[in-house]
Amino acid sequence: MLTSTKNYAIILLMTTKILKIDVNHPEENKIAEAASIIKQGGLVAFPTETVYGLGADALLPEGAKRIYAAKGRPSDNPLIVHIADFEALDRIARDIPAGAKALADAFWPGPLTMIFHKTSLVPYETTGGLDTVAVRMPVHPVALALIRQGGGYIAAPSANTSGKPSPTQAKHVALDLDGKIPLILDGGPVPIGIESTIVDLSGDIPMILRPGYITKEMLEQVIGEVRVDPGLTKEDAHVRPKAPGMKYKHYAPNADLILVSGQKEDVVERINSLVREGREKGEKDGIICTEETAGLYQADIVKSIGSRQDEDSIAKHLYEILREFDELEVDKIYSESFQTPRLGQAIMNRLLKAAGHQVIEV
Repeated sequence: MLTSTKNYAIILLMTTKILKIDVNHPEENKIAEAASIIKQGGLVAFPTETVYGLGADALLPEGAKRIYAAKGRPSDNPLIVHIADFEALDRIARDIPAGAKALADAFWPGPLTMIFHKTSLVPYETTGGLDTVAVRMPVHPVALALIRQGGGYIAAPSANTSGKPSPTQAKHVALDLDGKIPLILDGGPVPIGIESTIVDLSGDIPMILRPGYITKEMLEQVIGEVRVDPGLTKEDAHVRPKAPGMKYKHYAPNADLILVSGQKEDVVERINSLVREGREKGEKDGIICTEETAGLYQADIVKSIGSRQDEDSIAKHLYEILREFDELEVDKIYSESFQTPRLGQAIMNRLLKAAGHQVIEV
């Protein structure tokens, strides 16, 4: 039975230091300072290519407990173990299939997490009580340097309050975790902006548990058939999560977020109608759209998330836009849906979680 996070509230009272760090050439003294905290069982927020992570020694039960406490994260929500070398996998994973090496050759270091059966070296506190472990090798120079100097195995979920939009800049981390962790390594904005793809390799057929930058088609080009977990499209409170983000509401702004899906003209008309209704009630509502449709909306707050011709821009700005609406203290947010060819599934996965699966079909 994992210990309740409420027993660890004492660690939340501290001063948080923010260190600017060179992304391409991380300063050795700054990495050493962060690694020392990790080795002593403490927490450090650091940039990866996806989002900022909140790192602790993955092999120390107390490290995982401190992560859960700082984030207010349910202790049955597994953490991802970050490594810096493929050879490190043998110590924490067993029954590694041949496809794992092929995927690692193709996508590691990079935004892909693989799930394996764990060894006894990995505590259940890190895996959320599961006999499997999620593992990733990031490509970000700061992350790799910290992992290597911090002991080789760093558990790191996103560095935010549990359930809130993931942080893509150090200031987002500070907003959520100031006073709760000792150190933030500030490497500027992250390049991708959504979390890694998670593929479960512990069963007979690989299964995507969280979509991301590495798509199903990309995976299948390397290892053949890959399935998508049906739980990605529905909310089930009875499901025990095998990967981060599967069970609980995630990425949510303070205001209610409602997705509107359908043909462009119908979506624009319905959102404008909803905003007018809200205005009559005295509500302050906002809209998330794209460059192609921004001029069609009649609202006080209209934010373009990017262009549909540039899916990377939509992914990169998603969490930043959600956090901006928190600053504007809106009552409701209406968002277009994003069935884009490559990253559409990953973007919609985050939006559906953030909206609590509130969708209006028009």
